[in-house]
Amino acid sequence: MKTAISTDLIRGHTDAIILNLLRQGDSYGYDLYKKIAMLSDHQYELKEATLYTAFRRLEQEGYIVSYWGDETQGSRRKYYRITDEGKVHYQKRVQDWDVAKEILEKLIKGGLCDE
Repeated sequence: MKTAISTDLIRGHTDAIILNLLRQGDSYGYDLYKKIAMLSDHQYELKEATLYTAFRRLEQEGYIVSYWGDETQGSRRKYYRITDEGKVHYQKRVQDWDVAKEILEKLIKGGLCDE
């Protein structure tokens, strides 16, 4: 049985996760929710409230834009698209992540005798 990852480990990376998925194509909330669960092999589930809070923040910061779909069946969906500014922000977050991984590796697994 797989163990779910702690939300504390993911919390600061929600924006990068969303932007990464939107780099791959426009999407709506529930679809992104499913993709995140699938990509994490169901070890992480982004809460709906967290997802929509992130959408609002990312849109206010100009990293994504939203628009209404024109579904012929069922209710209309709000879609999200990454902006050019969002792509730049995503790349910065990836760089930050790479640095953080290196530092955390040293802090968690390293020791003073490893120098």
